[in-house]
Amino acid sequence: MDRLEAMSTFLAVVEDGSLSAAARRLKTPLPTVSRRISELESYLRAKLFNRSSHKLALTDAGTSYLAACKRILADVTEAERVATGEYTAPTGELAVTTPLGLGRVILMPIIVDFLHTYPDIKIRLIPTNQRLDLAQEHIDVAVRIGELPDSSLVALRLGMTRRVFCASPAYLAARGTPRTPDDLAGHDCIGLAGFSLPDAWTVVRDKTTIAVPVNTRLVVGSSEAAYAAARAGLGITIAFAYQITAVPEEGVLTTVLDEFQPPAVPVNLVYVADRFLPIKTRAFLDFAAPRLKRVFSQ
Repeated sequence: MDRLEAMSTFLAVVEDGSLSAAARRLKTPLPTVSRRISELESYLRAKLFNRSSHKLALTDAGTSYLAACKRILADVTEAERVATGEYTAPTGELAVTTPLGLGRVILMPIIVDFLHTYPDIKIRLIPTNQRLDLAQEHIDVAVRIGELPDSSLVALRLGMTRRVFCASPAYLAARGTPRTPDDLAGHDCIGLAGFSLPDAWTVVRDKTTIAVPVNTRLVVGSSEAAYAAARAGLGITIAFAYQITAVPEEGVLTTVLDEFQPPAVPVNLVYVADRFLPIKTRAFLDFAAPRLKRVFSQ
């Protein structure tokens, strides 16, 4: 029995919740995964799981062994990274996650320049509006917009950004410019699922945050789609300020109701605190942070 292989299989079964799910993730036949767990239990002379027809549950012995496995496998991974020179030379693959719109218009040009500068580094870019677990997803660096919850992550502040109300000049010429939040009810609005209610938007009036009714003609699932619809003259939408000016050739949007904008929110680069920070990660932070600061300090 390969003990490290068995430990890795055991950890995958715990994380994925079943033998079959672990087999799919490991791209290993289900009987092989089952055999490795059985061999591991025989070797340890301990039952790791309580099995039922519906789920696997860790025994007390399994819970204790899980903590040891995580520690041992993490130490092995660190030793391999040291041996391959990851801590002495900027090499290897770097996983970076970023919000969708920010990744395309802001981060991608920086990544292109970074890859030209460091030819021995590869980047796996994960654009998503979901807040992925960096340790669990094996992600090195993330760009995060908004307040950060308390965690073990290290945060490098880049600046601030805010959400703005905006529309194309053609739409405003045809329908008029709203002067107060109450005017939004008389305009066509483009909503972004997950960031605004379908029939109400949040504004700040007299230093108080309130919700005002809006006439939503379209609800989309990404900021990219909302910006495209607004540029096409469909109506008023909510955008991040950086998106308005980042790619002017795609079509200018005009901000409205500026005095009623919600407060600015922070933008951070975050990464997992570790005993050793790979040089590839440090190189990316040193390269990307000042360039991103120039964007978000405006």
